Amino acid sequence: MKIAFIGIGVMGLPMAGHLLGAGHELNVFTRTPSKAEPLAKEGARVFDAIAPCVQGREAIITMVGFPRDVEEVYLGHGGIIKSAPKGALAIDMTTTSPALWEKIAMAARQKGLRPLDAPVSGGDSGARAGTLAIMVGGAAADFEAALPLFQKMGRNIVHEGPDGAGQHTKMANQIAIAGAVAGVAEAIRYGEAAGLDLEKLLATISTGAAGSWQMSNNGPKMVSGDFAPGFFIKHFVKDLSIAHEESKDRDLKLPILGKALKLYAAMGDAGKGELGTQAIIEAYRGENGEG
Repeated sequence: MKIAFIGIGVMGLPMAGHLLGAGHELNVFTRTPSKAEPLAKEGARVFDAIAPCVQGREAIITMVGFPRDVEEVYLGHGGIIKSAPKGALAIDMTTTSPALWEKIAMAARQKGLRPLDAPVSGGDSGARAGTLAIMVGGAAADFEAALPLFQKMGRNIVHEGPDGAGQHTKMANQIAIAGAVAGVAEAIRYGEAAGLDLEKLLATISTGAAGSWQMSNNGPKMVSGDFAPGFFIKHFVKDLSIAHEESKDRDLKLPILGKALKLYAAMGDAGKGELGTQAIIEAYRGENGEG
């Protein structure tokens, strides 16, 4: 398939690489061309604008940073909706506002495009391994057409429902992570205060009812002080902010989400937005006089 991939970052690079490795013809656009060099060496064509990148493509996939970026690449001057050929799949794999995506999807259909919202979960490790969970909203026929592409990037691939359903599912995913990662940090902080061997602590409780992906993957990083980003704090703040607004719109009170958002937002304000989400342990240490 002839594909355009827009957004070559921590997640986008390996995702695009899997598609290129599967034999698809790949055009690439990224604001930082140097990030696309590994793909260019494997045969991808790198463009300096969106319009020529998407022309003649059967599928356009976007993996950018923030809702404003999604809006720009789809609705901006020279963007996807104005430049992509009729009949093309327009697949956004960014985590963004469900309301924004519904607006974009409506505009895309008016131009003859086939929009799908397909945010992912699994972090950079899942992107590299091609094992991402992919939550998809949009028309069932368009999902089926895009499924072979999704299968090169992920394993648990689910059509969640109509436009925006993928994004709403991702909001639920991020809400669950907020509680889980905070719980792991609190357990470790308690273990520190109690003078426990933290490696033994994690090895013990991770195999019982307290076990989780966050504990097994980010728990050891919290203990060792490895805060390299598998998923950036700045992006998690964005996601939790969207989830918080969506919950308010539905008159929901989600106190754990609110607490996690405040902790991460404060870290972002302190200049730690480029760290990984596991760095939340530092917020707990700071609150208790050790950070």
